[in-house]
Amino acid sequence: MLLTACKPEARIPDGAITTTEVVNIYPDYRDIVVPTNIAPLNIMAKGMGEEYVARIKGEKGSEVLAAANEDGKLFFDPEEWHTLLASNKGGNLAVTIYEKRNDQWLQHPDYTLTVAEEEIDPYLSYRLIEPSYELYRQLGLYQRNLTNFEEAVIYENNDTYEEGDNHCINCHNYQNYDTERMLFHVRGDHGGTVFVNNGKADKRIMTNDSILGNSVYPSWHPTKPWLVFSSNLTGQAFHLMDRQKIEVVDYGSDLIFYDAENNTISNVLKTNSDMENFPCWTPDGKKVFYCSAHVAEFDTMAVDKKDERSDVILRNYNNVRYNLMSISFDESTRTWGTPQMEYDCSSDSLSVSVPRVSPDGRYVLFTLGKFGQFHIWHSSSDLYVKDLQTQEVRPLTAANSDKVDSYHTWSSNGRWIVFSSRRDDGNYTRPYIAYFDKKGQAHKAFLLPQEDPEHNLLRMKSYNVPELTRTPVKSTPEDLKEVIYADDKAATVSYK
Repeated sequence: MLLTACKPEARIPDGAITTTEVVNIYPDYRDIVVPTNIAPLNIMAKGMGEEYVARIKGEKGSEVLAAANEDGKLFFDPEEWHTLLASNKGGNLAVTIYEKRNDQWLQHPDYTLTVAEEEIDPYLSYRLIEPSYELYRQLGLYQRNLTNFEEAVIYENNDTYEEGDNHCINCHNYQNYDTERMLFHVRGDHGGTVFVNNGKADKRIMTNDSILGNSVYPSWHPTKPWLVFSSNLTGQAFHLMDRQKIEVVDYGSDLIFYDAENNTISNVLKTNSDMENFPCWTPDGKKVFYCSAHVAEFDTMAVDKKDERSDVILRNYNNVRYNLMSISFDESTRTWGTPQMEYDCSSDSLSVSVPRVSPDGRYVLFTLGKFGQFHIWHSSSDLYVKDLQTQEVRPLTAANSDKVDSYHTWSSNGRWIVFSSRRDDGNYTRPYIAYFDKKGQAHKAFLLPQEDPEHNLLRMKSYNVPELTRTPVKSTPEDLKEVIYADDKAATVSYK
């Protein structure tokens, strides 16, 4: 009530002089396509004015007004905002900003918001973590309601260093945009993989002498309680003089198949000199896309020679390149076909990471960088798609930036993508949303809206691995903590 009472009165100023000068706003929400159900795009005007007023008017009717507070921040009423979007579905909104400068009001040129016909899945989950993360504390998984500004905790680890309880949480993943089946890994103390099935959580130890190592990057089968993981031997190195602060490298990786219902695991691809990574099922469950790099020096080097293999990769990390591959799957027999090359990236001196197939099976979305597979720190990383009908591979130019663009997810209707980008300052990854139209073209990406437009700049955390879902996570942080800390109840997988 107090906030409402103190809200500046918004009205169109009389006698405003039109100007061709463009006012600077943050975030940059100019000329973008927005979902019909997105939260208000509150902005901050960063000009020389003493006062600001914004009007958003729909070509099909309805409008909203906002007057800035002393910081130049413009907050749109959520109820009026959603009425405006619903009234202008498939149409355009004209945004006019008025600025009072030296007792004279100026009217800046309009910019446009296009309201798409399609909604975006209402929930976005992510990990919040410091960019140069070194200690197992002060991180967690969170979910944001995209229709408003509510953020809820999925699970947080300890805030301070606690001997015997320090652990990392990563690789949260859901089956077919639903939270009824989900998982995330716990590394360090209380390590294991937490599975949630129809609201019931348990922890499993995903290692076995017959597989290479821990299960790492997951992908759920679209309907069955099955997953494909990569199993990785991973190393981490830090640059001394490079804005790309961290290199995460593999010196061994295979693909493994896991039956979550029967708690059994088996190898899909077990190779010595090829490293397979980032599996992703197609929506029909008949194929898995993945990344693969061949390391010739591993041809005569055993997998258990971990130090020697690690040295090979660290000496040549910027020459290791992954190609886009696929392998077929027969659901009735649970057998795998022969690996197929989908895009020979290395021939173009590029390297692929994180393939994701669109819900209609038409496109595979991935990132390309100059080397390696952990593109979240590679400034060369950009989003690309392969059209599986025409076989064309092309960049999503309108959505990309000159900094890191990586780790992406499709919406369940295939019309939106959300990805991590460092375009704001080069250090922190933040979620950006882009429309992907029916012609297969991406549009200009925009920053995740916040109630306070400065929130993303003031939050000293990176948003990591954005994932869209139609439903919220129902397990409570307390329930998940109880499962994580109950080491004696964790089940160990068996090899089959």
